Amino acid sequence: MTTQADRSTRTASPGTTAPTQGWRYVDHLPADFSDDLLRRDVESGLTAADKWLPPRWFYDRTGSELFEDITRLPEYYPTRCEAEILSAHAAEIMARANGRVLLELGSGSSSKTRLLLDRLTQRGAGSGEGLADGPGYVSVDVSESALRDAAIGLSSEYPDLDITAVRADFTSQLDALPADGPRVVAFLGSTIGNLDPTERGSFLTALRAVLRPGEHLLLGADLVKAPDILVAAYDDATGVTAAFNKNVLRVLDEALDADADPDDFDHLARWDPHRRWIEMRLRARRDLRLHFRDLDLTVALRRGEDIRTEISAKFDRDTLRAELRSAGFVDAGWWTDSRDWFSLSLWRAA
Repeated sequence: MTTQADRSTRTASPGTTAPTQGWRYVDHLPADFSDDLLRRDVESGLTAADKWLPPRWFYDRTGSELFEDITRLPEYYPTRCEAEILSAHAAEIMARANGRVLLELGSGSSSKTRLLLDRLTQRGAGSGEGLADGPGYVSVDVSESALRDAAIGLSSEYPDLDITAVRADFTSQLDALPADGPRVVAFLGSTIGNLDPTERGSFLTALRAVLRPGEHLLLGADLVKAPDILVAAYDDATGVTAAFNKNVLRVLDEALDADADPDDFDHLARWDPHRRWIEMRLRARRDLRLHFRDLDLTVALRRGEDIRTEISAKFDRDTLRAELRSAGFVDAGWWTDSRDWFSLSLWRAA
């Protein structure tokens, strides 16, 4: 599951820096970026033969709250597993990466990042294992509200940390990111799994192109495991994930003056063993005609027809190594949780 995209109002023009208290805010997106992107996604995805919506539209305020609930469910292991790895190995990770600036893609609330920032700022465990003087943190997200909320909190917790919040789309604007370094790029939370293989290859190649040799990528990736464990993580017994999935319809209703009723759909999660990914889908309970008045668009669905709302690919070490090496990275470290369910891996730009 991925980070949020909102339609907040900007206070700075694209590419400019807005004054803040103890941190900088840089905006590389036009004011109507999210509105235009949503329109394009709906027009492309819901008029396709096999209908789809990207997972970025899950995350309005209600969706973000539901996802926080999901991370506390017994079935949803990725958040706990990644936190376990960071708690045990953050010092080793940051020592191997030897960077001065931590740059996080899709940062959201930056909650887990604190375990890395503690090491970067020499606050962790009082060990004095410093990496460099003048450490910096760059958070990158499309949500202005998430960026600002996180930066305000971090600036009070880490008064000596140079913090820059960057509103940008990391799938297309990597070349606009701050170049001060050496950098450690963090891409956590298994968001890499939301990209299909072609998208992953393009993203990793583009990321390598903007990194200097010797800079690092810290990558979170969920691992292949028993299908019953995987499916349960996306279809919990209490129905929180179902509510989260259906909430995307409320997002569309509000943003596009639509009339999609979540009660007309069932939530589905299934494991595709050939593609090695989980799919979340919304299945129509009856024949439907959805009207998107702001788009002058009507979408017909047959009873039993699906809208795919997310893929979440699962990996093994060899698969990741092949994809990262193809993009121009070399192995620099591999860590898993105590059950080998989730991985954090470090990759050096060759």
